[in-house]
Amino acid sequence: MNRTVYYMTILVTGSTANIGRLVVDHLLAAGATDVRALTNNPSKAMLPDGVEVAEGYLRRPESLPAAFEGVEKMYLAPTPDTVEEVVALARDAGVRHIVDLSGERESWWGAVTSAVERSGIAWTHLWAGEFLENDLVWADQVRRTGHVRDPFPDVVSAPIAMDDIARVAASALLGDGHEGRTYELTGPRALSRAERVHELGKVLGRPVEYVRVPVEEAVEILEPVMGPNARFYLETAVASLVGAPQRATATVEEVTGRPATTFAQWVTANADAFR
Repeated sequence: MNRTVYYMTILVTGSTANIGRLVVDHLLAAGATDVRALTNNPSKAMLPDGVEVAEGYLRRPESLPAAFEGVEKMYLAPTPDTVEEVVALARDAGVRHIVDLSGERESWWGAVTSAVERSGIAWTHLWAGEFLENDLVWADQVRRTGHVRDPFPDVVSAPIAMDDIARVAASALLGDGHEGRTYELTGPRALSRAERVHELGKVLGRPVEYVRVPVEEAVEILEPVMGPNARFYLETAVASLVGAPQRATATVEEVTGRPATTFAQWVTANADAFR
């Protein structure tokens, strides 16, 4: 079967971060021939052969003009504090399409959504819910105790793998008909946090018990893993879903032609972290 080859310059910002690095890989796998990766430290980037490395940082807009030269499309990582300057530079450089990782206008990432739309550049928004990778914060206590201590057993969400977000981003950058679309991205099934812990045990082949604890105790448990972000994660990101369960969408499969990663598949791939 012939492989499609795409001849256009695509800039991936945040190219050494978790999702941006995966976007680079998916673009190359899909046949993109002119991928430019923005990084703050080219000497340590370790990007694949054939990728053009451009030095720059979204939080230093003055470092970006050279990286934007000749770019037709770009993946925009979320940096709400400088996004206005970034998209203005992209517009002036002639960028025609931005695929951004952003969020609802009232959310922290909503500034990205608004700024990109005001820029006049064609856009595609990727609104992702909780990442499956967030559950790695449970790995230490699962290894040590066989328990997960958490304050929100009934909070329901449909977490998505970062790799699936990157697949959608690459598809939107390379395909037609994605301009002006907002894609709500989730995993294929909504589960409560207690159900996820039970499923985790099933995949690992040993019981993992969910233990409900007060928020303060859960913060203390997670701080060694998450640092000061532990309180924000629990009190804001997770607590916002109390009484507002997230529904699962089929958007990943609709855009890419392949279903999103299930929780069980993700645990299987990351089982060593919990053992």
